[in-house]
Amino acid sequence: MSKLKKIAGVDEVGRGCLAGPVFSAAVILNNNIDVKNIRDSKKIPFRQRIVLANYIKKNSTYAIGIASVKEIEKINILNASLLSMKRAVYRLKIKPSFVYIDGIHAPKNLNIKYKTIIKGDEKIYCISAASIVAKVERDLFMIRLAKKYTKYNWHKNYGYGTKAHLDSLLKYGITKHHRKKFKPVHNMLMHTTRETL
Repeated sequence: MSKLKKIAGVDEVGRGCLAGPVFSAAVILNNNIDVKNIRDSKKIPFRQRIVLANYIKKNSTYAIGIASVKEIEKINILNASLLSMKRAVYRLKIKPSFVYIDGIHAPKNLNIKYKTIIKGDEKIYCISAASIVAKVERDLFMIRLAKKYTKYNWHKNYGYGTKAHLDSLLKYGITKHHRKKFKPVHNMLMHTTRETL
């Protein structure tokens, strides 16, 4: 792989969730990878995403970056998302010569040439691949977490603010995995002191 072709795509997942960390993936696709089914992860069914994520991981250089709930609360969700992106890029075993970043914001002091692209997960294959890998990694993380926190339907909503999730918050209170500064959770804290373990 030539230096000119060490191009990474980066995307984050979980920014709008009420619970759980934010995940990012950085992906450098191999030259011979078949990209015909690689597109925005939100447009791909769950089972197909898992198959595609495994295919991408076998045919690329990739890395995952995570920012915790504590980091989200300390530096806000935007900065935490950018931090997770930066961690993903820096964990790549091959240093990219250029990075395509989904959205309008880029991590500070990335020290690699980059370009931000609005709706990049719909336009650039390496960003689409990153969105698939990041989403699958985060979804599987939330499914594992749901086995301990069975009342919040995280195996189905992955921490997003669905009606079932909000109903569970009202009924059972918040957990240490909930983002306390996010409006629905914050509003709930204003009216109750309950917090589960």
